Amino acid sequence: MRSEYKHNGMTWVDLESPTRQEIADIVEQFNVHAIVAEELLLPSRKPRVEMYPKYMFVILHFPALRHSHKTIEQEVDFVVGHDFMISVHYDTVDPLHKFSKVFEVSSVLDKGEIDNRAGYLFFLVLKKLYKAVEHEVDYVRQHLRDIEGYTFAGKEVRMVSEISQCARDLLNLRQTIEPHRDILHTLETEAFKFFGDDFLPYMRSLSNEYYKVHNHVMRNTESLHELRETNNSLLTTKQNEAMRMLTIMALFTFPLALIAAILGMDAKYNPILGQANDFWIILGIIISFALFMFWYFKHKKWL
Repeated sequence: MRSEYKHNGMTWVDLESPTRQEIADIVEQFNVHAIVAEELLLPSRKPRVEMYPKYMFVILHFPALRHSHKTIEQEVDFVVGHDFMISVHYDTVDPLHKFSKVFEVSSVLDKGEIDNRAGYLFFLVLKKLYKAVEHEVDYVRQHLRDIEGYTFAGKEVRMVSEISQCARDLLNLRQTIEPHRDILHTLETEAFKFFGDDFLPYMRSLSNEYYKVHNHVMRNTESLHELRETNNSLLTTKQNEAMRMLTIMALFTFPLALIAAILGMDAKYNPILGQANDFWIILGIIISFALFMFWYFKHKKWL
């Protein structure tokens, strides 16, 4: 699906799951190289940036954990020239969709909020995409807060799977955005040559956005590790307490059962069996021994 927007002599073409004909139209309209056109047809596994005489080609992946998309990460390809930008993605990218509405309104009303250079448009789009990644990190942070509350509410066993899920989300976030560091470094050193010296602050601003998101991910990862240690400690303590109670019960029941078995033996010279109130005598001996054991355990502070 193709959407095209124009503003002050600048053109933005947004393609979602493009067909061969749509890519062919792009090649003809903007004189895009055939190798780049082939790359735009299908998703790429690795992000990268390539500089051409009249445009730059950038591939980036962004996490999509909170939305019902095809995958947990989304690829966005950019072909950015002086007066045009082509964005290609293979699923609905919510930040791009929202930004297109803002761009359309700015174009219609001519508010002047958007510069007439495609490089500035590229900067604004990436900034929106990094803002969306921040929201993904906030989602994980809220999940961690919920886990913390349940952990100290005595639901440690249930939280084992929740912590593992949160760890998976943070790992996906980190693996998706970490390759951006090299891409942004290349853009910072090469893109300003293409767009001019006044474009350098925009690239540095994008690097700051990336490092802000990356630092949030790392801080949440550290919080997760601490929370996992706390949950494991509480879970181990609870298990140890359960084993302690079972051990004490075994210490109580085994000697009492042994005494009851000895005194209840149908032996010829059993001094208790056959006497008046023999049942109550045996019961009294067992209770007395149980009370003695209880006192001894208390004295040793085992109870």
